[in-house]
Formats: sequence, structure tokens, C-alpha cells
Amino acid sequence: MTIQRQQTVVPGISLVYDLAIGLALLAATDRFASLFGVVVPEPRLFVTLTGIFLVCVGLGYLQPLRDPEKHRAYLWIFGPLLKGAGAAVFAWDYLYNGSPASYLLFAASDGTLALVTLVVLRGTGVISTETTKKGTGVSVQG
Repeated sequence: MTIQRQQTVVPGISLVYDLAIGLALLAATDRFASLFGVVVPEPRLFVTLTGIFLVCVGLGYLQPLRDPEKHRAYLWIFGPLLKGAGAAVFAWDYLYNGSPASYLLFAASDGTLALVTLVVLRGTGVISTETTKKGTGVSVQG
């Protein structure tokens, strides 16, 4: 996969990820909380605001999806910075505050998206395809 393609795939995945979680928080708060073994915080306003925030972050990925070079700042802020910090907070809370093990799912998914976004933003790519006269080969860049 070329760097240019990776620069559109990563925002697309992040768009779906953030939208899905945000909409789940808004539409199925109780069910979502029970799936992860936590109680819904009171006041519910905090869950609603978090859901709205995630929906907006997800929709924000539409711009870098269309033109990743022009909207690199968005990818830096909401990829390595926000998702990286989110992964660290979920892991910290699990390790030091006794949060449920389900928090590690968010630590892993946020952390993975943060690292993949970082790699793509640095321009090193993850996997690229090379077309040669003899055919197409796949090589790892880094």
C-alpha cells in the first residue's frame, strides 16, 4: 500500500472508530457501560458530552480523509496526541486505580491507532507496493 493510500486509510479507520464509540455512548449508554463492566457515571451529562465529542472528532476525520497533506495538523492532534494520551490514561487507570480489564481494549485500540497514525505521518509508511517491470512486489518500509 502506498504512502498516499495509507494517508487516506488511517483517517478512514479513525473516523469509523470514533463515530462508532461516540454513537454507542449516545444511543446505548447503559448497554455500552454493561459490556465493559462499568456503571454509567452520574450525572449522565459527562457521557453525553463524551459521545458528542467523539462524534465530532470522527466527523473531523472527513477533511484529512479527502486531503491528508492539507490536514496533517488534525491527524497529529487527534491521532498520536489524543489517542496516544487516551491509551496511556486507560492503561494507567487499569494498573493503578483498579479499573476493569476491559479498559485495556481501549488502551490497545487507541494505542494502535496512535502508533499507526504516527508512522504514516512521519512518512515512513507501514507497507508499500512497488511496481516493477517484472511485476508487483510488496516491501516493508521503515
